[in-house]
Amino acid sequence: MAVSALRFVVAFILLKLVVGGPFALSQKPATPKLTEDLPPGPMQAKATTSCLECHEGRIILQQRLSQAAWTKEVDKMIKWGAVVDAGDRDALIDYLSSNFSPAQPPYEPPRSASKKSGTGKGPK
Repeated sequence: MAVSALRFVVAFILLKLVVGGPFALSQKPATPKLTEDLPPGPMQAKATTSCLECHEGRIILQQRLSQAAWTKEVDKMIKWGAVVDAGDRDALIDYLSSNFSPAQPPYEPPRSASKKSGTGKGPK
């Protein structure tokens, strides 16, 4: 019985390697990213491809940074591997700083329910 169980395990591993390649056994299922749309503008597509490649749109949507802070942030992300053409850098910073500046209203995340449910806290 132990030999047949061992054969099964070996056959399973070989099948996983043949069908899924050498990394099939260690792969985790892909986790969905929150890809909220960024505001329209000439650099929307560039911001989407450059920024949302690594993190959720909500990370950008909730920011309220000055132009100097966006410059520092974009330069940091480029150093970390974000793909931004040198000719697009300044326009991307302008796009981010005009849409996500301290003068903009705070980000309000979407709600999943239209009514609040009672939490048992506070007056009813």
